[in-house]
Order: sequence, then C-alpha cells, then structure tokens
Amino acid sequence: MKVTIDIDCTPEEARAFLGLPDLLPLHAAYLERMMSLVKDGLGPADVEKMMRAWMPGAEQWQSAFWNLATGGKSGS
Repeated sequence: MKVTIDIDCTPEEARAFLGLPDLLPLHAAYLERMMSLVKDGLGPADVEKMMRAWMPGAEQWQSAFWNLATGGKSGS
C-alpha cells in the first residue's frame, strides 16, 4: 500500500506549522551587516575576527608546527 500526501504551503506557513522560529529579522540584520562590510571594506580587525571564528585553535596549530620546525626551541 502506498499513501501520498501533497501539502501546498509557503515556507513561512511550514515553519509556523512545525513550530520553528521566524529567523527573518536575524537574516535581515545579517544581510545589512554584510552589505555594510562590502560597501565600507574590511579592516584588519574584521579580518582577524573572521579568521578567529573560522579557524578556532589556529594558534595552537601554529605553535605546534613552529615547535616541530625548530626542534622545540622557542624563538626570541
């Protein structure tokens, strides 16, 4: 036996029916921030924040590779 159910609704209606949160205000704020970054350009502080968010633990990797390359000697 095969049962097929077709539901015709918008994404907003489906989210409301399933009890999911409305993320449209958050999405609008995110887009506004991204547009301001595109228009104004990225500063060094912005790039550093993005790299820290995208690559957590990068400093530990860098120090581990440095220790391997120098035989465990700290640079002065």
